[in-house]
Amino acid sequence: MFVARFASVGLLLAALAAMAEQEPPPNFIFILADDLGWGDAMVYGNSVIATPNIDQLASDGTLFTQFYVASPICSPSRAAFMTGRFPAEVGVHTFFGSLAHNKQYGMGNALDPAIPTVTSALHDAGYKTAHFGKWHLSASSSTSPPPDTPDPGAYGIDDHITEGSVGPHFPREPDPEFFWARSSTLIIDETIRFIEKHQTEPFYINAWLLLPHSILNPTAEQAAQYAQHAPPGVPERGATQIYAASVTDLDTQIGRLLLRLDELELADNTVVIFASDNGPEVVELRVAGHSAAGSPGPFRGVKRSLYEGGIRSPFIVRWPNQIPAGRVDNASIIAAVDILPTVAELAGIKLPPDLQLDGEDVSAVLQGAPQAEREALFWESRFAVTGKTIHRSPRLAIRSGNLKLLMNPDGSRIEMYDLLKDPTEVDNIADSYMHSQRKPELVHELINWHLSLPAGYVNPSAGGNFYPWP
Repeated sequence: MFVARFASVGLLLAALAAMAEQEPPPNFIFILADDLGWGDAMVYGNSVIATPNIDQLASDGTLFTQFYVASPICSPSRAAFMTGRFPAEVGVHTFFGSLAHNKQYGMGNALDPAIPTVTSALHDAGYKTAHFGKWHLSASSSTSPPPDTPDPGAYGIDDHITEGSVGPHFPREPDPEFFWARSSTLIIDETIRFIEKHQTEPFYINAWLLLPHSILNPTAEQAAQYAQHAPPGVPERGATQIYAASVTDLDTQIGRLLLRLDELELADNTVVIFASDNGPEVVELRVAGHSAAGSPGPFRGVKRSLYEGGIRSPFIVRWPNQIPAGRVDNASIIAAVDILPTVAELAGIKLPPDLQLDGEDVSAVLQGAPQAEREALFWESRFAVTGKTIHRSPRLAIRSGNLKLLMNPDGSRIEMYDLLKDPTEVDNIADSYMHSQRKPELVHELINWHLSLPAGYVNPSAGGNFYPWP
């Protein structure tokens, strides 16, 4: 009896020791910039804007050059990050605005909270969850939403202070004129507060910054670093100065967050993700006429466009000792819809087998494994593209392997590009003999996907590239 009891105690102690040696689940911080172009950070080729902390994040982690958001505009892009679904499939076709605007585009007044999200999945698994910064997944208080409009808490979020939602907002005082300029500080302040409070528990945080979305108005101190870019003989600040100052302050606040993770000895067990929601804004838009100096890098396309510059985003992931440091991945195709299944896998969470997702688990890719072929990616646009004619894409797009095909639902403007050979999308190969078989296959796949989407209003100029020739 004594020996048997001793053996049982020994087994129990061994089991407890094994449990103690298990690594705790990782924390997650998802930093999302707003309207930051693919080419705006120095590590992505920018020669003007100082981004030492984003560059250091890339040096400590892996930088991806083929990361795609699911829409070239705010709300649908964010819906994909949250749900792992193409936004048109969940009824989010453009930004959430006034009740009349939402109704016109066939949308509700918020992302349906019944749809599983990355925050609800982690919350249900015991994570502490937070969202600080831009939301824009519902009609905001400024557009008089109905009283039953859900706040971020309806999506499995424990703590939230946001812009573009109902619920707690950041204070405008004491200097409302410079609220946008100091917004990154406020968002990172709240992120650090939450981390300090929950540092002994697994946590997931969306730190979704407001910059460099217009209207940009950096403080004199922020702009001083780029005084050499002010136009000579003109009393106003130049667009490059205003934009660069805003991005550098965003970078400075990211650095402050990363430093605090180091000080709390949490960096080694925290997955930090950095991306942008879509391409850069255009100078033709009134609120950005003084500041639209963002760069899509080498690509054709800007915000609202389905060309690469509108939907290809910077993407950097750091997890020390788990994700290779200093690596640049030019081959893997990763998408916003992959965030939910990938985070769930890294957290050790088993998602329901019947959960409908468009994204894939790319955790192995993040950790350095070669990528196998992935399923096709789809995009839909129901709005007009503001800006120069060269950026005005057709309404639909599909990427399959290295081929990308764009077209309008009526069969007009069929364009196809081999992105491995022609990432700038200037050599349309839709009518080439070599691709005569793949073209109808991609057209068929894209049109079938389009026909599966809910019907709704389409801007009359969407998909057009009209120019008033003399």
